[in-house]
Amino acid sequence: MAKTTVKKTLGILTSGGDAQGMNAAVRAAVRWALVQNCEVYAIYEGYQGMVDNIIKPLRWESVSSIMQSGGTVIGTARCREFRERPGRLRAAENLLKYGIDNLIVIGGDGSLTGADIFAREWPELLAELLAKKKISALKVKRHPQLRIVGMVGSIDNDMADTDMTLGADSALHRITEAIDALSSTAHSHQRIFIVEVMGRNCGYLAAMSAIATGASYVFIPESPPPDGWRENLYRELRAARSAGRRDSIIIVAEGARDRHGRTITSAEVKEVLDRHMGLESRVTILGHVQRGGEPSAFDRYLGTVSGVEAVRELLRPDGGESKIVVTRNNRIETVSLCESVAKTHAIAEAIRAGEFDRAMRLRGSGWEIMNSVLGTLSRPAAPAKKTRKKPKTIALITCGWPAPGMNNALRTAVRLGLAQGYRMLGIRQGAEGLIYDRVREFAWMDVEEWVACGGSKLEANRTLPEPEDFPAVAAAIRKHKIDGLLMIGGWSAYRLAAMIDEMDREYPDLDLPVVCVPASINNNLPGSELAIGADTALNTIVQAVDKIKNSADTSRRAFLVEVMGRYCGYLAAMSGLATGAEYIYLHEQGIDLKLLQRQLKELTRSFRRDGRNIALLIRNEHANTAYTTDFIAQLFTEEAGGLFDVRKTILGPMQQGGTPTPFDRIQGTRLAYDGMLQLFGKLAEHDNTSAFIGFRGSKTSIFPMRDLAGMVSCEYQRPVNQWWESLLSMVTALAIRPR
Repeated sequence: MAKTTVKKTLGILTSGGDAQGMNAAVRAAVRWALVQNCEVYAIYEGYQGMVDNIIKPLRWESVSSIMQSGGTVIGTARCREFRERPGRLRAAENLLKYGIDNLIVIGGDGSLTGADIFAREWPELLAELLAKKKISALKVKRHPQLRIVGMVGSIDNDMADTDMTLGADSALHRITEAIDALSSTAHSHQRIFIVEVMGRNCGYLAAMSAIATGASYVFIPESPPPDGWRENLYRELRAARSAGRRDSIIIVAEGARDRHGRTITSAEVKEVLDRHMGLESRVTILGHVQRGGEPSAFDRYLGTVSGVEAVRELLRPDGGESKIVVTRNNRIETVSLCESVAKTHAIAEAIRAGEFDRAMRLRGSGWEIMNSVLGTLSRPAAPAKKTRKKPKTIALITCGWPAPGMNNALRTAVRLGLAQGYRMLGIRQGAEGLIYDRVREFAWMDVEEWVACGGSKLEANRTLPEPEDFPAVAAAIRKHKIDGLLMIGGWSAYRLAAMIDEMDREYPDLDLPVVCVPASINNNLPGSELAIGADTALNTIVQAVDKIKNSADTSRRAFLVEVMGRYCGYLAAMSGLATGAEYIYLHEQGIDLKLLQRQLKELTRSFRRDGRNIALLIRNEHANTAYTTDFIAQLFTEEAGGLFDVRKTILGPMQQGGTPTPFDRIQGTRLAYDGMLQLFGKLAEHDNTSAFIGFRGSKTSIFPMRDLAGMVSCEYQRPVNQWWESLLSMVTALAIRPR
């Protein structure tokens, strides 16, 4: 790993409201900078610490065991002094005392705007300090420029140019967990709950939590309700009750307003419902609980890779203007801080000016799509359509191992199909349902309460038809007049689709379009970088590892955790990155005795020299047939000579279960939307070719089934190219202190 030739000095601070994942970002930035032979200082309490000179050096151990903690260990505060030039002058003087002219700022758009102003003023501030004889001319010569790289820490997800901001995913976890809990009470009492969430100028948390929880109505700043919303709300909730909905959740963003700019509060919504509906409603304001708690796996990952990228950007020799680290289409990159802040302010201005269509466009196409889908999913019944003489039929099937989020995909597909006038069927128990004719027809309310359910309500298995089964498969398709199939699942779904494609010459009833939606906790499907179910499995692993690490006592111990994934190392790699593992073992990289000997030597040195008390090793279940979890545990225990012992844990099927995370619920909704859109098009155009959905960040791709073989390793059932493998070098680099 290349190191900088000239030793640089970096400062790091967190500012504004805290956001989960900030500590992961601090840890990664500090350790990557130390690996690159930089000096690193923490500026405690944000800009206030810069003005008051609360600046301290950081060592490797300073950021140990912090990435699983919420908040920010270096503190944050809002600083009025820094908003004025005299305050910034003091801040510049204090930075120069430590030779700091490279700054990493983690905060929202206000904090980052302040940082950009500071960087632009830097030459003038130095000139003034020199004139007042508070610094020397040599100082000015050595530090002519202040370079700033920002990371966006904001639970509101309100910064332009980035798909996600630090803390937004964790906040969505808190909101979804709270609404899930409220829903059981609401269902029991047939009650209405009004939930107020954060989001002053951005409705991301409100809209996405509405999708994730199946809310009945949502108020967001970017898309105010039409005039007469009070009567409309009343009619929709009444219609939902008539249709059989026992409970109603209404989500209100704190910045919600009507089309005339007037604020819509949760209290006002309650008053409207109590007066018009005669039903009890309750208001829950989640408040700062949305900022609290442990960061999700995604926020730990995002903080880690963003922290590394921030240091890389500061060390580039061609750096000029201030930058921020963003994630776009599942890739980390840097963009102009000034331009991103300007775009963010433009959205807020559009909302204030009542230009709501423009505000939605500025949020991006993915935002518009999801809000449109939300409008369909929250309806109490399918919209009236002109009756077709022969309505076309779409059947849904889940294949392979169950993956959390499958039910959200099914719910979305059913309602989108019914809304477009299609007849919607469900095939139970995967391919066996086609063979043994286990078919049911869906009505709108059949899928009402599926959003928080794990597994698959249609049941799933890995059974595939034998050649002699295809007459029965063709007969079932003919009997139920199925015109198209949406398959949600893993390798079994893709293989079944390919088999149907191959057999349609022999059985004409099989000549129909099939679209596959990726759902697999292993995240091993071609074309899609994040399959439905993988996020839930990853969070399950991370939560389990946190508990395992917390169980350590004063004795020195290494924990070896085996995770699922078959021959794909995604879960092992990403959980290792999110938990600060020292080593990970993957089939893609292989294991040999030389590797284990080197790692054992490094661990022994670290326990003896650095005072380490705990180490974490994560192994993919199929990493190597000879070097098993038991073998590695026994080898390390024996060779450590009593310096540390090794405890092993095999997590097993618990990774497949549990309540789906908000991301998997949203991912199930989005990918089902894309799959159904493809089927609608194919049926309209009489296109009977089969395809599978690809997804990267917010960008969807469609691949013909004939491309499948060239994109995968059939022997190991994983994609030929896996995006996450480029991140592997970070794991050990951030966990083992260099010599």
